[in-house]
Amino acid sequence: MAKIQIGELAPDFKLSDQSGEVHQLADYVGKWLLVYFYPKDNTPGCTTEACQLRDAWSVLVERGAVVLGVSADSVASHLNFANKFKLPFPLLADEDKTMIKDYGVLVEKSMFGKKFLGIKRSSFLINPEGKIAKIYPSVKPSEHAQEVLRDLEQLIAS
Repeated sequence: MAKIQIGELAPDFKLSDQSGEVHQLADYVGKWLLVYFYPKDNTPGCTTEACQLRDAWSVLVERGAVVLGVSADSVASHLNFANKFKLPFPLLADEDKTMIKDYGVLVEKSMFGKKFLGIKRSSFLINPEGKIAKIYPSVKPSEHAQEVLRDLEQLIAS
């Protein structure tokens, strides 16, 4: 499993979003990029996080930032989720978990005594040169958008 460090080039990716549009890291050179990984569409924590980012969207855009959500759900699932909650940003479908593994967020979890591999809710803020500027290893869904806005403000000012 990859262990990404601040200052490293972000791992490249090429995935389709809920509209079938293909996104890759090179598309975002010159912009701040928040890549947030979440376990599953339409679950309570993931919905809270997505809606918090949606509500902060205009401020993120003003600061030159773009948001990409990533989970192992299908394009169709993402389309339903994005439409249901009016999400203004792309949700990338990583059904084979390539990007999820490249970013090191596929981890062993346990529920009801059973162990399984799942996506750890985490995010990466990538600078305009494509390097990792900030890692959020354990995201709290209700606080994440505001945390990103504060960090973005500090990083842009420095």
